Amino acid sequence: MSAGDTAQLPPEWQVADPPRRRRRAWPWIVALVIVVALAVAAFFIAEWVARGIVERTVKTEISKQLSLPADHEVDVDVPGLLIPQLLGGSLDQVTVSSQDVPVGAFEGDVTVTATEVPIQQGVDMGGATATVTLDEEQLRSLMSTVDGFPADTLGLAAPNVTMSTELQFFGLEFPIGVALTPSVSDGDLVLTPASFELAGAEIDAGALSDRFGSIADIVVRDWSVCLAQYIPAGVTLTGVEVTGGTLVAEADVDGGIVTDPALQANGSCG
Repeated sequence: MSAGDTAQLPPEWQVADPPRRRRRAWPWIVALVIVVALAVAAFFIAEWVARGIVERTVKTEISKQLSLPADHEVDVDVPGLLIPQLLGGSLDQVTVSSQDVPVGAFEGDVTVTATEVPIQQGVDMGGATATVTLDEEQLRSLMSTVDGFPADTLGLAAPNVTMSTELQFFGLEFPIGVALTPSVSDGDLVLTPASFELAGAEIDAGALSDRFGSIADIVVRDWSVCLAQYIPAGVTLTGVEVTGGTLVAEADVDGGIVTDPALQANGSCG
């Protein structure tokens, strides 16, 4: 039977063309979603692993450089996604903090925030700022290194450091209380008298000197503390204040400290 003959058959006898199958899109969409989900999960697993490695490495190096005990707690914070930063060759920001860190003859709570920290050797970082916080006991340890300063009487009363002593005059002892304002001069910590109390009554520096002469010089004076001998040459003290029950010192860190041995070595006091 020819095609022409088939065309003459009654409609109910004719064989219909098979329906065209529609390709279902949803299996491909599901597969794509699964692949994307797996990729995201793999990324965050890799991110978690990379973050653990970086934080452990930083803690190990900090403990090694500062000769801290193995159980000394060091907190490391690297904000943002880590893998893109590692691929870029540097960490945008790293904050390291620890309590009771030995700094020469005293201890302090230290926080350092560094920027553009390279992950390869031989490259300077962008820079850093450091904060050292001292409570009364820690500040007494520091001031005990200053000849003549009565460190055992030191106290903190914002915005000043306080001390007390006695002036001996004609065989008599006169108790003197001094409030000292902290500041920074040429990288040194300086405590400058702000007010005096003589036997509980307020008195100014001029009247104190008039009454006791040169004997008053032991309290009517600045107390300067050279910190260069305790910290790397690449660290410069920029500010200090008493807040609450602590003295807080701020410092800038030269970005070249990671590559320059001269900046890494402690400074000296002239």
